[in-house]
Amino acid sequence: MPIPENLSAALEDVLNHLAAEFMLATPGRDEGLIPAYNLLGQLKDLCDPEPALAAAGAPVAAALADLGRRLDGAVPFDEESLRSLRALVEWLPKLAASPQSGVPAPPLAAPKVETGAAPAQGGEEMLKLDLETSRELLSEFYNEAVDHLHQIEAALLALEQLPDSPEALNSIFRSFHTIKGNAGFLALKPMHVLAHEVESLLDLARTRRLKLNSAIITEVLRSRDALQALSQQIATALEKGTLPDRIVPIQHLVRSVRKLAEGADAAPPSEAPDAAAAAQAPEHAVEPVHAAAKQTVRVTTEKLDSLMDVVGELVVVQSQLAETARSLAHLAPNLARNVAQVSRITKELQNTAMSLRMIPIKPTFQKMERLARDLARECGKKANFFTTGEDTELDRTMVEAIGDPLVHMVRNAIDHGLERPEVRVASGKAEAGTVNLKAYYEGNNVIIELTDDGRGIAPDKVLAKARTLGLVPENAELTREEIFSLIFLPGFSTAEKVTAVSGRGVGMDVVKRNIENKLRGKIEITSDVGRGSAFKIRLPLTLAIIDGLVVQVGSDRFILPSISVQMALRPARENILMVHGNREVLDLRGRMLPLHRLNRRFGIPARAQDPWDGIVLIVESSGKVCALLVDEMINKQEVVIKSLGAYMQGLHGVAGGAILGDGNIALILDPGSLLQAA
Repeated sequence: MPIPENLSAALEDVLNHLAAEFMLATPGRDEGLIPAYNLLGQLKDLCDPEPALAAAGAPVAAALADLGRRLDGAVPFDEESLRSLRALVEWLPKLAASPQSGVPAPPLAAPKVETGAAPAQGGEEMLKLDLETSRELLSEFYNEAVDHLHQIEAALLALEQLPDSPEALNSIFRSFHTIKGNAGFLALKPMHVLAHEVESLLDLARTRRLKLNSAIITEVLRSRDALQALSQQIATALEKGTLPDRIVPIQHLVRSVRKLAEGADAAPPSEAPDAAAAAQAPEHAVEPVHAAAKQTVRVTTEKLDSLMDVVGELVVVQSQLAETARSLAHLAPNLARNVAQVSRITKELQNTAMSLRMIPIKPTFQKMERLARDLARECGKKANFFTTGEDTELDRTMVEAIGDPLVHMVRNAIDHGLERPEVRVASGKAEAGTVNLKAYYEGNNVIIELTDDGRGIAPDKVLAKARTLGLVPENAELTREEIFSLIFLPGFSTAEKVTAVSGRGVGMDVVKRNIENKLRGKIEITSDVGRGSAFKIRLPLTLAIIDGLVVQVGSDRFILPSISVQMALRPARENILMVHGNREVLDLRGRMLPLHRLNRRFGIPARAQDPWDGIVLIVESSGKVCALLVDEMINKQEVVIKSLGAYMQGLHGVAGGAILGDGNIALILDPGSLLQAA
């Protein structure tokens, strides 16, 4: 039976890479051990599910085990092992070309490396790093470890929902095995020892000598966290050039993992081979190889930032060229066409540069899933946490910044939102609550929604608590939306008692501040008592470019973020009223909104002395709506945000600057601090 064409191509590619590694390898040296080990792993995944290559299973597995033992013991290649590995690589193409001919496999070198990691002895050890000679290897190890640790956490959380999933279990095992091998090769003893113990525990589960349960998954998660802390020490050392000065304890985890392993059966049951066969999933086995072969290049964030700065400058110059082309259209008819072409190319380059900065929100969602799991256990509640749209991409700076607000929101959903199991059952609900976190695109924005089916937010309770705390006057009449926005005030909490999770009135104010000030987004709340709550975050796709309204006051122009402007209108004379003697308000269909004059905020002259001679913008920020008077509205356009430097840093009401098409500079306004200052 011939080998499928796609498998043959993948096999040839892996064998060519292996041949190159073994050709360059030298006895007594360890260069090439790690890539050869990974390539042999890919080769095994290719051969195992293919019946025509069954004869390759044993020799490839033996070669992989030999390299694994060398990595574990930090033992380099020797002449005998290299000779047998090269012979294996020469034999496999013959087998692939003629599977039925029965080509005898070459003999492999007898293993000479002790198996298994040395048991941890004594107390804890500091992570020892050789930055002088292994900096590049440590950098590669860290980048690969980060990916594996993310995969471990995601697979463990999936495994808790589907404990019989062989794919998830095998994925976790492979990740721990790779970390263990690479850590042993680099003499990172704490990581090596811990990963080895967890790998041994997972191997018992793979061979069905141990049944996975919540306690085992919790310990594996804790071990994963310890490995992440150790990995972070490597990152810090690479960044700052300083060696670790703090011990990350692992012995308690080693003891715990070993204790869990003691409950395993002495031998695997007879049905273990069937489980292994199911885990191989022959019909899908070739797919991961193609995904792994996709070429990627790691680029430092500094280079991406520099590229975005240059593209921003190009956008400014292109706008200036377009302005010049319009003024000279009668003198150079072809100029407009050429500038239009430049504009199209600039737009494509801008989109490409932005896409390079975009990363999926999946890792952040994964952290929230882990957080929800741990919090539910801590609070004595049952919660099903679901995510949707993990592949939605945002600017990397936004993905980093949205993490902290989401932590506080998930904590509140679990602690305040969901009821205890007995309360839910008594009210006719399922014992376990449901929390949904999803992300999706809507126009030029990204929407992140967090919903729960808990007790909901009672407006009267929130308002009463706010009045008790002195945050709202006793006679104030607030809308439902304004009442919900009170939960974002510093010091506000509806918790009846302070716990380790919440109750101190901090957290949700951080959510509001980060989303509106740092991310230039908006947050909306809807809630039904007894049915649950929904928090919707609306964010721009990137912080590097803003979609804004250009307005003019006197001879100066300003830019307001479009997301903050609800509408623009020219008011009638009778809709402008005076209250308290000298306070101007706008009567907007029966709703009184304070009127602020932009020229007074910046001390500049305005052409529109009376509001009905100018344009009023209805601006919303932090749940508060007001009217802003300007002379006129010029247009709506995308502009590249520029920093104003240290001299104007922190100027109230100003978020940055932008260069317009005519070369003039316009200030980008920050509605939140602008209205607060007013």
